Amino acid sequence: MGQIKTIPITRVKSISKEDFINQYYKTQRPVLIENLTSDWPARNKWNIDYIQKKAGDQIVPLYNNEPTKGKQNSAAPVTEMKLYDYLEILKTKPTDLRIFFYNILDKMPELIQDISYPDIGLKFFKRLPVMFFGGEGSVVLPHYDMDLSDLIHFHFHGHKSVLLFPPEQTKYLYKVPFSVHNLESINMDDPDFDRFPALKKAEGLYVEMKHGDALYMPSGYWHYIKYLDGGFSITLRALPKHPVLLSKMFGNLFFMRPFENTMRKIWGQKWVDFKESRMLVKTNTRFGKG
Repeated sequence: MGQIKTIPITRVKSISKEDFINQYYKTQRPVLIENLTSDWPARNKWNIDYIQKKAGDQIVPLYNNEPTKGKQNSAAPVTEMKLYDYLEILKTKPTDLRIFFYNILDKMPELIQDISYPDIGLKFFKRLPVMFFGGEGSVVLPHYDMDLSDLIHFHFHGHKSVLLFPPEQTKYLYKVPFSVHNLESINMDDPDFDRFPALKKAEGLYVEMKHGDALYMPSGYWHYIKYLDGGFSITLRALPKHPVLLSKMFGNLFFMRPFENTMRKIWGQKWVDFKESRMLVKTNTRFGKG
């Protein structure tokens, strides 16, 4: 067992539009901005109690940390629950249950009044302000976003840790073919370097987020997220403009994902085992020495 090498993500209190574009967007470097939400009503209003009052009666899909198996769709929830009851769990005990990609325009449009799109040089896709909820101890499998957007991730109520990897380190991360995530059997907090030696070559960027923090995650960056206590976040996204990234985005959405789901339906666990075993051998053969 071991520990993945990390360096800290740069923290700033605030930043100008010009500096953000030149120092971080153009160079595709992550940065955490502490006061980007200072003028948001959400900074003072948003906590679990507030969300319970707004939409406690909604039924929400929940996800957990268990690997998907066989013919199970990789994006399928494990259960459903009233939002009020789920948030009550977050306040009282650890849980690995999470809410994933909760579109507030569809579910709680009044929350839009509590935020504003920051003027830092990104052209945000305003149809998809999405929220994520997690309980103490829950983790988000290392992955990159299929649409290859530039992301600003804002956290509220509690603390979470984020470990990022730039796209060029994908070759070390045991990416599962026809997916945007790595092997679900890898424990990123205590990786087995004997089984997964390529991870020794990876170097992540690490930060812990608190209430009101905003993290810029550039296009294609892998993120591994762990909730240190119960809380929630909102992500604003700017879709890619470069033709190469646009081509990859459409390939991910309209070929890779449908192909993967079709193969799972036809072959089930045989397909999962086949592609993962081939990737594991190939990666360990290439990076397993030295």
